[in-house]
Amino acid sequence: MNHALRSLRIAATLLLLSAVAACGDRPANAQAPGGAAPPPEVSVMTVAPAAVTLSADLPGRLQATRTAQVRARVEGIVQQRVFREGSDVKAGELLFKIEPAPLIANVEAAQAELAKAEADAAQARAKAERFQKLGEQGIVSKQDQEETAARARQTQAEVAAAKAALTKAKLDLNHANVTAPISGHAGRALVTEGALVGKGEATPLAVIEQIDPIYVNFVQSSGEFSRIKRAIDAGRLKSGAAAVKLMLEDGSDYPHDGKLLFSDLTVDPATGDVSLRAEFPNRERHLLPGMFVRVRFPQAVAEGALTIPQRALVRNAQGSSVLTVGADGKVAALPVKVGQAVGDRWIVTEGLKGGEQVIVEGLQKVKPGAPAKAVPFEGTPRPPAAGAQASAPQKGKP
Repeated sequence: MNHALRSLRIAATLLLLSAVAACGDRPANAQAPGGAAPPPEVSVMTVAPAAVTLSADLPGRLQATRTAQVRARVEGIVQQRVFREGSDVKAGELLFKIEPAPLIANVEAAQAELAKAEADAAQARAKAERFQKLGEQGIVSKQDQEETAARARQTQAEVAAAKAALTKAKLDLNHANVTAPISGHAGRALVTEGALVGKGEATPLAVIEQIDPIYVNFVQSSGEFSRIKRAIDAGRLKSGAAAVKLMLEDGSDYPHDGKLLFSDLTVDPATGDVSLRAEFPNRERHLLPGMFVRVRFPQAVAEGALTIPQRALVRNAQGSSVLTVGADGKVAALPVKVGQAVGDRWIVTEGLKGGEQVIVEGLQKVKPGAPAKAVPFEGTPRPPAAGAQASAPQKGKP
């Protein structure tokens, strides 16, 4: 009985192992009888024309719109620095006080000289008038009349000189209070209290810079400038009117747009560059003179430009191409030529007409002539809207 039961169990085990082995021998990707493998799925983007602004990213340096050096205009000892270093000051605001006592003494001396000159002039004038009357009576000679009249005129000139000296002394006294010539940002003081200034020269005391708005100076190569101008003249591009953008040293974008002020249409023979300048608002004082920045300078607009994501471009020994999914659901390779970069996209100059479904993701899954299932690409790249900016190509790029 036990022997029969054991035999039955062994037979059941063998049957189970045979079934498992039969399942393992079946291919994992086997399809149902009469079925076929589905085509691979790829993400595509439909190429559509759009207006693209052609821009150049150029290095530049910030510069104050106005700069004034505050100097001592009279000789004296600095008594007090009134302003706070690094603050904004208004035109006419008091910055330094120079010891006024010697200057007050000069004013008093000039006043005394004027009083003396006026007294001498009054005496000379009275004498000249008296000699004039005596001369009419024949009591004094003609020569005496002329000498007294000349002396009267001389004393009047001395009065005028004394008045000028008094005016100069009062101006010097006023200059003991050194004020800001312009409104702007005052940097550190260049002298301290107790310093002797104005001794034989106009001693610098501080520098005031007007930085709202602020300038950025930059240059562009004459070759690129000429290329864009020829394209505009030929009608392939139209003149751009977009605002100038600014990128800071840390790579962030400055939130306010600027405007182009002028173009010095002469080429520097030493560098071959064309000088340019733009103006930016700087209310928050984030921009400081001397900082290095990058300027995105709009140059022209390409109407109806075709663009593709950079990841969609395939490069090989034969050149550049893109893979597309046609209306028949099959993959085709189209040779293309690309020009400038538009962020993470290329502007296609040859090879596409618009409406093609370009493969963006899944390129490694397919090859030309094979079927593919196209699904819309859901990544961040999108066809650029009108006014999107294209940076000038760097050396080595197509």
